[in-house]
Amino acid sequence: MISNYKFKILNSSRGVSLIEVVVCVAVFTILSVSVYGLFTSIINGITHYRKETIISSLANKYIEIARNLPYSEVGTKNGNPNGPLADSESPLDITFDGVSYRVYYVVNAIHDPADPNIGVQNYKQLKLYVKNMSTGTTNSFETTIAPIDLASMGTGGVISIKVIDKTWIPVQNPIINIINTNVIPNINLQRTGSIDGVWNEIGLPADSNYHIVVTKNGYSTDQTYSTSQYPNTSSPDVTVIESKVTQTTFIIDQLSNLTFHTLNQTCQPISDVVLNIQGSKTISPGESKFSESFTSNSTGEISPVSTSSCSTSCGANSCCLEWDNYAPSLVGNTYMVYGTSPIQSANVLPNTSQNFNLILINKTTNSALIAVKDSSGNSIEGATVELTNEGLNYNSVKYTGGSVWNQQDWFGGPNQDNFVIANQYYQDDGNINGDTIPLALRLAPGSAPYNNSGYLISSTFDTGTEETDYTALNWQATTENQVNDIKFQIATSNYTNGGDGTE
Repeated sequence: MISNYKFKILNSSRGVSLIEVVVCVAVFTILSVSVYGLFTSIINGITHYRKETIISSLANKYIEIARNLPYSEVGTKNGNPNGPLADSESPLDITFDGVSYRVYYVVNAIHDPADPNIGVQNYKQLKLYVKNMSTGTTNSFETTIAPIDLASMGTGGVISIKVIDKTWIPVQNPIINIINTNVIPNINLQRTGSIDGVWNEIGLPADSNYHIVVTKNGYSTDQTYSTSQYPNTSSPDVTVIESKVTQTTFIIDQLSNLTFHTLNQTCQPISDVVLNIQGSKTISPGESKFSESFTSNSTGEISPVSTSSCSTSCGANSCCLEWDNYAPSLVGNTYMVYGTSPIQSANVLPNTSQNFNLILINKTTNSALIAVKDSSGNSIEGATVELTNEGLNYNSVKYTGGSVWNQQDWFGGPNQDNFVIANQYYQDDGNINGDTIPLALRLAPGSAPYNNSGYLISSTFDTGTEETDYTALNWQATTENQVNDIKFQIATSNYTNGGDGTE
């Protein structure tokens, strides 16, 4: 039986639309991008973990090298403790898997605070740094190495450094530089003190030439000085004695700003006046710590700065002068001083901004400016000054003008109408505290944790005459950053605690 099969081929004229093509391409693109992103992430992850593995391997290797040294030799070539390990000045440059790395150590001898013997070195802190020279990334690793027995702890002496501020409160985490080019290898160490302002440098070679410089960002600088340069200095370089502790204290505090104004008799500014500004602090007898000359600008202003303080501490802060008593003196023969406010010198406290006015007149052949003060440094009005020169047959009697009302102590409390007792005042609202040490006016403890505001009214300062001219209001203050406003109101009247006030 024969069967027949019939095949029919159909030819369809229907095609694919443009939208379907676009959709297909879009789907394909999304899938391709996703797969590529996943693939890239996997590759990056593998690369990252490979780099981390290499760095960890290098760290383990070089930490073990340090651990295998005798305890007494665990140190760096240019550091303290001294030893054979590479430091930042002489690092190891190595290549691993085609990548260049830089390896170096920092080693510190550590005294355990629980040990009452301050000079004892209880262990060494070792920090290892591995820097990828291609990426510039630096990884750090830290470990401690303890001695097997006391005999292996090494020799040397200790410098115990304490850093405090003007009020003897510890300065947190000061920056301390210890330098000695008289020993081999030379020592040039930078340390960061504790929160209590303390650093103990252990295991230093015995020598008498340890130069120490202490500062902090926004703070002044204190240091020791070489007796070869300053034979009579009160702050000589430190001496380290074998197996002994040498204790030394440094005082630094927040920087301040002082502006001098050079004015004529009508209080108009005078430019191009040269002043020598000299502080009262000395390095040695006759050698001032600060003595520099400055020229007033077009507005008659001079803002002296301490080059040593500003070079490391100022930044965006314009305050670059440490606390001290600064006295100006004219340089040149054009002007002479007719008067100053404050009298003669400016007492600058930490973290303050102050002004000093100099009234100048054209210089005459012979002149004298005489200031009469009481034991507190305040000027005395109406004092008799007699000038006598028998050789010139000259005799003249003058009287001082101007005076200063001054109050720096409010310990005596309120309820005093007239200013008789120097530490009392008229009234406050209970939110002011004026009887704590160091003496100053502060907001009293409140809810957050101090009161938001407060006021104090002084006693009446009776000048004894209606013909009184007030020239300046000066105040010395150390304020915290969170203080928003401090306002002064002056009331003048013929009556107690009355009259018109100016805020």
